[in-house]
Amino acid sequence: MTAPTTPGPAPHSRPHHPRTVDLDLGGRTALVTGAAGGIGRACALRLAAAGAKVRAVDRDAEGLEALAADSPGLAGAVEPQVLDLTDLDAAEAAAAGADILVNNAGLQLVRPIEEFPPDVFHTVLTVMLEAPFRLIRGALPHMYAQGWGRIVNISSAHGLRASAFKSAYVSAKHGLEGLSKTAALEGAPHGVTSVCVNPSYVRTPLVERQIADQAAAHSVAEERVLADVLLRDSAIKRLVEPEEVAEAVLYLCSPQASFITGTSLVIDGGWTAH
Repeated sequence: MTAPTTPGPAPHSRPHHPRTVDLDLGGRTALVTGAAGGIGRACALRLAAAGAKVRAVDRDAEGLEALAADSPGLAGAVEPQVLDLTDLDAAEAAAAGADILVNNAGLQLVRPIEEFPPDVFHTVLTVMLEAPFRLIRGALPHMYAQGWGRIVNISSAHGLRASAFKSAYVSAKHGLEGLSKTAALEGAPHGVTSVCVNPSYVRTPLVERQIADQAAAHSVAEERVLADVLLRDSAIKRLVEPEEVAEAVLYLCSPQASFITGTSLVIDGGWTAH
């Protein structure tokens, strides 16, 4: 006899957001990259709501203005900072004095390797691997001096598994995993933790732009990409919400997470369980 099953929500449906946890980050300064939208925006707002002073970094000036407009009355202040992370010296300088660093900024292009533009590959690795290295380098002296720090690297399920046509993104995320573990080993004696957060497909502008690229790469209609490509191997058939990732980031910045370092927190609805 087969047990009855309950159908899950449609891939496009939005779940009820989980109840937030009260954690106090008063007196802490956080820097969040890619803060104008998606995961970065959710992290900036959540850390500010917990009392942190947030440096919101992005090259999208209009997006940062919208973020600041949505954050009045929060316990912590959101300070927009327009910055292109390909300016590596400026990125390192921006991280000075940060107690919490959230490396989130990213970009994506879906192409076969033989068609992948070398200049785009270089840019992806610069923004998503070399810039996090420089940001960590800039933040560590202050963290070490005070004996406390939190580095949260927004990786991906693609930091643990590969997919075709995403050579630059997969390479950058795999490299970020190694960088995060190295920072964890070096930072442990100084009270600094470093962790990767690995979501699968999140409801962000980046993923929305991928749908058209995936449709071309797999020769399928765009309306089938989400169900047949992006969510094909996910046990839970929906996108992750940015706020869900932000709650995980907040927890990793808390005193309760002081023993979590050098590892990856997977938020993928069972995608990597295969």
